[in-house]
Amino acid sequence: MTSKLFCFLTFSYLVLFSLFVSLSFADSNSTSPVSSVTVCKSTPDPTYCRSVLPNQTTANVYYYSRYSVRKALSQSRKFLMLVDKYLRRNSTLTTSAIRALEDCRLLAGLNMDFLLSSFQTVNSTGRILSSQRAEDIQTFLSAILTNEQTCSDGLQATASAWSIKKGLAVPLANDTKLYSVSLALFTKGWVPRKKKSTAWQPKRKQVGFKNGRLPLKMSSRTRAIYESASRRKLLQSTDNDDEVMVSDIVTVSQDGTGNFTTINDAIAAAPNNSVPADGYFLIYVTEGVYEEYVSIAKNKKHLMMIGDGINQTIITGNRSVVDGWTTFNSATFAVVAPGFVAVNITFRNTAGAIKHQAVALRNGADLSTFYSCSFEAYQDTLYTHSLRQFYRECDIYGTVDFIFGNAAVVFQNCNLYPRLPMSGQFNAITAQGRTDPNQNTGISIQNCRIRAADELASSNGTTQTYLGRPWKEYSRTVYVQTFMDRLINPAGWMAWNGEFALSTLYYAEYNNTGPRSNTTNRVTWSGYHVMNATEVANFTVANFLLGDDWLPQTGVPYAGGLII
Repeated sequence: MTSKLFCFLTFSYLVLFSLFVSLSFADSNSTSPVSSVTVCKSTPDPTYCRSVLPNQTTANVYYYSRYSVRKALSQSRKFLMLVDKYLRRNSTLTTSAIRALEDCRLLAGLNMDFLLSSFQTVNSTGRILSSQRAEDIQTFLSAILTNEQTCSDGLQATASAWSIKKGLAVPLANDTKLYSVSLALFTKGWVPRKKKSTAWQPKRKQVGFKNGRLPLKMSSRTRAIYESASRRKLLQSTDNDDEVMVSDIVTVSQDGTGNFTTINDAIAAAPNNSVPADGYFLIYVTEGVYEEYVSIAKNKKHLMMIGDGINQTIITGNRSVVDGWTTFNSATFAVVAPGFVAVNITFRNTAGAIKHQAVALRNGADLSTFYSCSFEAYQDTLYTHSLRQFYRECDIYGTVDFIFGNAAVVFQNCNLYPRLPMSGQFNAITAQGRTDPNQNTGISIQNCRIRAADELASSNGTTQTYLGRPWKEYSRTVYVQTFMDRLINPAGWMAWNGEFALSTLYYAEYNNTGPRSNTTNRVTWSGYHVMNATEVANFTVANFLLGDDWLPQTGVPYAGGLII
């Protein structure tokens, strides 16, 4: 970042703060004078909050929010510069230390983007923010905390990086506390007490690809249809009122008959920083096994990637923590660019159970969608890292914590297949990583099916399988209208370590079916709940993801509410 840009941002932050003052969005008392001692009571760490906020007798929540966000912006830039300083010493660093630092640099850069996006959103209007825009900013501030935690986790797991850990530990800890204060004050002053609610309708119209699903094979005739209508209209729903728009279509084929022979080359050809109105850059990946590590950078927005079907188009790799990668960068396929859509593709990591954490797909892409895809690995298969995500009619295979992360994510009509782990291991389907009570994150599993994978079904049956365990203190996971086969332990859920998080987590079930859906013998933790119809509405696509605002443009079918 140049000094000129930094000066511009500094000025912009002041403009942003003045806009914050004008709002009285959620709390009728937000404009009333209040001391920092009082306002800090609404944050997770009141002592730290009081140490960073000025004590003003005439200040209100918006003033303190402005102050904390301004300080957070400054600190995020300083941390990025500190990481770059360590990376310049790469000749003295081990490979694992460099990889951990590179993760931190990527994540710190995203944090700067999220803070700037928040500024630009508020700066674009002099009126009260809509609930959707308030949700955007809360999502970004939640992701900033997730990114800090991921950086810290990667460094802690790198044995050779002790000197780096020592130098970054204090900035990481203090910045995390500051971001938590910013999120808490924003939530108190700007987020509605009642989140936007769309009354679920059992027979709501479902939008989707023509005939409900995309054909598994893309014939030359179908491709010609795609490229007609000025190469803009992809497919219409059966009701002829919803369409998926594309700006261009390229084909990846290993036999040389397409535009590219590798997926990465096709991604490189995509335009930078496109907007939804431009339509998707569609990459059609023909049948084949693609041994590539794919990373879709933040500037490759609004890509749609379509394969020939599960187990037909396969993207595969074998990186693992045992082989020196961080969990974060062990992924075969990683995406952080917003608006990503994938259809009819298998994502695979073949490292095996013996290599422990080995990610098939890592998703940190906001408003991203996966439809009719498969994710195959063992421990840590699908890393739903951050922001807002939706998965429909997907297959997920794994063993320990095989769906994990800290996104706001809904799985709908998916198949969850616990596999046979190593001897002495157990299966945990989820390990949700919410670290702060104000993060709008969690895992919602709706109308899915949990059955043993073939290798587990044919084993001697001693493996214990659980619905989830709390990776972080405020872990949040719900199962709704889901079939649970007899492989699930009757207790349902497993502790992470002793009493850790058992009173701060939120684990819940609603109207599930199958041999192990009975909640009579479930855990008795204070954080475990059997939900009622009012509570479960908070975890539907329409309410948890505000999906009605962005899923229709993907063409992927979905139910906004409960499925009847």
